[in-house]
Amino acid sequence: MRVTFLFFLSLIFVSSSYSNELNLFTSRHYPSDLILFKKFEEKTGIKVNVINAKSKVLEKRLLDEGSKSKGDVLFLADAGALYSAEEKGLFAKYNESRSLKLVPASLKNDYWVGVTKRARIIFYNPNLVNYNEIKNISYEDLSSKKWRKSIAIRQSNNIYNQSLVASILEHKGEDFTREWLKKLVKNFSRKPQGNDRAQILSVAAGESKLAIANTYYYALMLSGKKGDDQKKAAQKVEPIFPNQNDRGAHINISGAGILSYSPNKKNAQEFLEFLLTKEAQTNLCNSSFEFPIIQNVSTNKLINNIKNFKEDIYIDVSTYGKRQAQAFKLMKKAGWN
Repeated sequence: MRVTFLFFLSLIFVSSSYSNELNLFTSRHYPSDLILFKKFEEKTGIKVNVINAKSKVLEKRLLDEGSKSKGDVLFLADAGALYSAEEKGLFAKYNESRSLKLVPASLKNDYWVGVTKRARIIFYNPNLVNYNEIKNISYEDLSSKKWRKSIAIRQSNNIYNQSLVASILEHKGEDFTREWLKKLVKNFSRKPQGNDRAQILSVAAGESKLAIANTYYYALMLSGKKGDDQKKAAQKVEPIFPNQNDRGAHINISGAGILSYSPNKKNAQEFLEFLLTKEAQTNLCNSSFEFPIIQNVSTNKLINNIKNFKEDIYIDVSTYGKRQAQAFKLMKKAGWN
């Protein structure tokens, strides 16, 4: 069977009378996901129709379609985006079968479940920063005058940054976060710009001493899939996992849920369960360089080299969604472009 992969939203679904199908809305952009969806087709005989766009675009379409929607599953790349969709009533409750019970409680709720996870951490240039001065660093330390004009980071409208700041809000409160942000902005090495790989490239080039980025971008660069130049750049930097002496490094997820008006809820449930099998977890993570959501999953060397760290398990990732608007407001007030 063939997976239909469309980058536009003018798709007219095949006849809704065809029940042996699954209409998947996803903001994930990995070609390897399509290979995995094809495996699901082969195993189940359920045809997967894929509609790919950014999370807000998908959310708007589903809201506009309402009860007429043929969407079955929504698969998004941030807990805050999942929370936003949940708050707008887009999800139905799933059945917590055996495989779904394997997902830690902090990485799911009644409406959506984490499928992969990633950490947003610090990368440094060992030619500019001595390991001993950074080995015990925390996110809170990033506001220190020691790092004045040293940190490369994306813009404030980036959802990964908003989730990180939301976690600081949850742990430290608004007063602390407000002051922390004011000082952090002074430590930016340049105007926030580019994607996560651009931040790592800035550190490799010596333009910045530190970068904030997700782990999977670093592994992707090391893999050579983004070219030899980016591989060489990644080899010049080292990762540091913050807050290893207290709560642990910030964790976020990609996750999925069954849509409220799904005409194929049984198929949607089966798809969620498939995503949490060891086979699917291995395929997802080895291709995207994210971390598996369940234990005892085989991953490649690049992931193995960076997966042993203390995670922040003291926070429910739903909190990112609850606090993202507040986080963004504080970021803008602090002058974070």
